[in-house]
Amino acid sequence: MRKTVISHVAFGCASALLASSVTYLAQGQPAPSTGLRQTELFKTKMDDVLGRVVTVRRTERDPGNGSAPHRHPGSHTIGYVLEGTYEVKVGDGPLQKLGPGETFYEPPGALHAVSRNASSTQAVKYLVIQISDPTKPQSVPE
Repeated sequence: MRKTVISHVAFGCASALLASSVTYLAQGQPAPSTGLRQTELFKTKMDDVLGRVVTVRRTERDPGNGSAPHRHPGSHTIGYVLEGTYEVKVGDGPLQKLGPGETFYEPPGALHAVSRNASSTQAVKYLVIQISDPTKPQSVPE
């Protein structure tokens, strides 16, 4: 039951915020030439679900940009690709190249072995929705 409630809340939040995120992205905001940019779009404490915190962030990675392997010990992490191609490998799963409209899921503590922009010419933009235990670290390097 708790898993169902969490998944419904996460996808409900994602759906509600996706329209406003896409509108914001369509405004043609200029982007710096290198790196990673994250914009927190929404954050709230869920008092009725063990005090978990729901966060929605828009993430942009420049061509070729990626992060080192890491884990999110207390977070269910859901990603939704808006633009470009995102390359991801979670746990023992396959290396995936995801395009617009595709999603990925990271359970708490899973190894996020690959997280990078698969393109050498275009930025990738994606939403990250996390349901987190605020008593655990947000991210730890591998």
